[in-house]
Amino acid sequence: MTTTPFITGRGLTRRHMMGVALAAGAAVPLAGVSGTAWAAPGARRLVLPEPRGPYSVGAIPLHLIDRSRPDAIAGPGHFRELMATVWYPARDATRYPVAPWMPAGALQAFLADAGFSDLAPLGPMTSGRVGAPVRRTGGRLPVVVFSHGAHSHQGDHTVMVQELASHGYAVVTVAHQYDTYTEFPDGRVAVPLDDRDAPTMPGDFAADLRFVLDCVEQLAAGGNPDAGRRKLPAGLRGSLDVRRMGVFGWSKGGTATACAMLADQRIRAGLGLDGPMQMKPPLAGDLHRPFMMMSADFTRATAPEAAAFWSLLRGWRLDIQARGANHISYGDNEALFPQVAKLYGWSRQQLQDMIGTLDPEQAVKIQQAYPLAFFDKHLRRRPAHLLDGPSPAFPAVTFLP
Repeated sequence: MTTTPFITGRGLTRRHMMGVALAAGAAVPLAGVSGTAWAAPGARRLVLPEPRGPYSVGAIPLHLIDRSRPDAIAGPGHFRELMATVWYPARDATRYPVAPWMPAGALQAFLADAGFSDLAPLGPMTSGRVGAPVRRTGGRLPVVVFSHGAHSHQGDHTVMVQELASHGYAVVTVAHQYDTYTEFPDGRVAVPLDDRDAPTMPGDFAADLRFVLDCVEQLAAGGNPDAGRRKLPAGLRGSLDVRRMGVFGWSKGGTATACAMLADQRIRAGLGLDGPMQMKPPLAGDLHRPFMMMSADFTRATAPEAAAFWSLLRGWRLDIQARGANHISYGDNEALFPQVAKLYGWSRQQLQDMIGTLDPEQAVKIQQAYPLAFFDKHLRRRPAHLLDGPSPAFPAVTFLP
């Protein structure tokens, strides 16, 4: 296994360590939370909640190379290189292998750097089945592309991703090279580089998203964008609807979602999960297509850049916030950290220091319900009364004026 360089554990502050670990979506104990000498021979794998939609879920990784963007970090003759995964409604899925939450090499690299390699055997599996045939649910599938946060990985919002796929969406998750943990087909494991050595900005993420939309168009036209031309699942080519494409992202990926949407008319709807909306130069230009914000730490009241972006929205817009949520509350951490807390014997306060005071079960339900309602409304033109105002089913969710 070959890895690219990453910052060492020496000299990391507790805040930086928390940022790296939590942003990566990995269920690991952190500095200040005792986890040393932990041994649980009979410990079970961490689990993610099952998606609630009517369809089984398939998944297929893609190795993508953007030959329009030379890669100065990799050197002459190299171009921007990404891993992506397409999640989709599947048929006959049980005959195919289960997709892991994170590639084994990437998971091991992260846990080794954090000093908790013994957690690797507990890495969760997903509901996706690798290579299962596509189930056509009537017409072509609407497409949503996901952008992760800084020093994160493409699986950190699998709860949302497989929920959408189980309801008939094709969802493409992107691993943004040099700011992610991922694994390439040749065995290379990539981990985040120090921002001083390889600055990867929201604009770079946004360029990745637009390139992935190009690849979606290739798939829709019957092509195969995989760099190795690896076999695709039966029914994937020609099954995607390029007239109904959306994007969503968390944190830095939320900012990238806004940036890409301002630049690319192909994106019909955008969802930002606590995106700081911080860019140089700042986000600019009127946006007349639907955009929803799910706020936590970066609210319009506390983040001027988020407020400035809100003022650019000329079409349908919505900003919601779950009471007790923090920056990582709209992701898989809400499902994974409570399980790790039990393994390590954390106190309730220690758990809340990680994931906020929002009830984890409620947090997972919010993740499953609100993004689905948003994309159903704006990509499928289906009624979405959940977005009309506060709901007794989700008492923690407030609608910000």
